[in-house]
Amino acid sequence: MPLSHNHIRTTVDAYLARHPHERAQLGALLVALDRTGDNIASRSTFTGHVTCGAFVVDRLGRVLHVLHLASGKVLAPGGHTEPADESLPAAALRELHEETGIPPQAVTPWPGYETVPFDIDIHDIDAHPGKGEPGHVHFDLRFLFRLHNATEVPVVLQKEEVGGIEWRPVDRVTSPTLREKLLKLPPAAEPETANASALIYNDRGEYLLHLRDYFPGRIWEPGMWSLLGGGREPQDAALEHTVRREPAEEAGLDIADLTPFGTEYASNDDGATVPIAIYAGRWNGDPRELHLTEGVMLAWFTPSDLHRLRIADTTSDLVRRHAASLPASAAAQSGLAPQKERRTSPHGTVLNVIGVHLYLERSDGTVLLGLRHPDSAFAPSTWHVLAGHCEQENAIAGLIREAREEAGLHIERQDVELVHVVHHIDKAGDRPRMGLFFRARSWSGEPELREPDKCTQWRFWDPAALPDDLVCYTRVAIEKIQNGELYSETGWPA
Repeated sequence: MPLSHNHIRTTVDAYLARHPHERAQLGALLVALDRTGDNIASRSTFTGHVTCGAFVVDRLGRVLHVLHLASGKVLAPGGHTEPADESLPAAALRELHEETGIPPQAVTPWPGYETVPFDIDIHDIDAHPGKGEPGHVHFDLRFLFRLHNATEVPVVLQKEEVGGIEWRPVDRVTSPTLREKLLKLPPAAEPETANASALIYNDRGEYLLHLRDYFPGRIWEPGMWSLLGGGREPQDAALEHTVRREPAEEAGLDIADLTPFGTEYASNDDGATVPIAIYAGRWNGDPRELHLTEGVMLAWFTPSDLHRLRIADTTSDLVRRHAASLPASAAAQSGLAPQKERRTSPHGTVLNVIGVHLYLERSDGTVLLGLRHPDSAFAPSTWHVLAGHCEQENAIAGLIREAREEAGLHIERQDVELVHVVHHIDKAGDRPRMGLFFRARSWSGEPELREPDKCTQWRFWDPAALPDDLVCYTRVAIEKIQNGELYSETGWPA
């Protein structure tokens, strides 16, 4: 299936959120994106179409270039997208492999640029009458990768298109815009360690946990119950490979179907936050029959057992959230719901949706707002505070999770205080909502676009000069917080 118009638009919006000064020079691309009838992922769209490039930096800081035979130019690997490409970065990696033989698992995205282009370039392509191609425009989205290997990987050139390769120092990179951006990168920047764990459950609503060896100072979380998993290694093409390899190595366990569930933000011994991709899968075997190569034992537990275990709060929360997402029968077996007696709400009770909202105010008094994506189901192209719905968790835990997931901000529970509650309804007949606004007295990190499909930019605003296109109840809440008022109502009939 070809890359969607929405995927391309979201990717470009995320890029412009970082480089707003480039909006004018990318005007032709934005015009093409506004022509919703055009498939700009297709090479046959001659009003202009998308191409993808892979800029690969080795351990010496050199950038990979190839000699393209068709143009006679020395450029980075890249080319047209294909219907089978799952994403724009995947298209860049495919072109890298096709043109040079360098496999995707030999590189890793540069931190912070996993889904956002490092550079976007627009250039004209001459007509090729022999191919029936008129002159047209390429919108080249360039993604930045770093070579894993300490030594250069074997290269197998695509002989019909590529005449040779060259590793160039940054000051000799052919693209001026790319060269300028590369020179501004911190020289010591290194990719983050990627980790993945398997959340394995059975038909009885139990979860498979791994008791780690008690070697304080030598391993992470000694003597604690955890999920099977570990760090990505060079042979892993993606985290999906990591999460399958680790249980196989640690316990000889092969799970046929593992699907992404979420991210656990754990803390290592140094207090640093470590993101762990979580994949969920079903298995109904007996852990006593597995051959364990690491740790003490494997055992099944229900969520109601977790309070008895020495287990990280983040892992416990993950298990409970997953159990709550299962069908009612499985939830009952897991111990989250009574099996015999179910308490019902009194007649006339209406369930309210609980939303958590972050009121983040800098020392200069400005407040953080995010511009919601144009395709958002709620308040598209409108400013709003960082917010989300409560899951199977308490409200403060939900706020801390949303801040990490949406903006990369790290907040401690003791630094959070409730500053306003707004009971609101959008229109008659809608489910009522209770919005809890929490102030973070302190935090670490600067707002990042972690979910560009939901938010296209972060910006601090003066509360006295808020944007016109601001969510109504958010405006009310900010004004009330400024006045020290704790409660408000919006949307209800007079």
